[in-house]
Amino acid sequence: VQLVESGGGLVQPGGSLRLSCAASGFTVSRYVMSWYHQASGKERELVASIGRDGGDTNYVASVKGRFTISRDNAKNTVYLQMNSLKPEDTARYYCNARNGLSDYWGQGTQVTVSS
Repeated sequence: VQLVESGGGLVQPGGSLRLSCAASGFTVSRYVMSWYHQASGKERELVASIGRDGGDTNYVASVKGRFTISRDNAKNTVYLQMNSLKPEDTARYYCNARNGLSDYWGQGTQVTVSS
């Protein structure tokens, strides 16, 4: 079982990034998928989540209107499109898969927003 995040990097304020989370060893369609972030010295925080069929999405207030979570169950992959990035979005971003029985985490990908 593995979740592998990619797509992070250094971007200027106002820029965009698209994070990907590729799953292996299990089927993401059976899980609620989420993105969390953790800034240096802070607690890990839920950023966005998406239901099993993609029809139910939720966002933390600070990213509403700027970030979009999506999933492609055929590719066993979840995405986080991040637009209008701000310095306060700087953090390590983690992918999570959860159902009533299991809870999986990736290793994360670093996003740094700086000029």
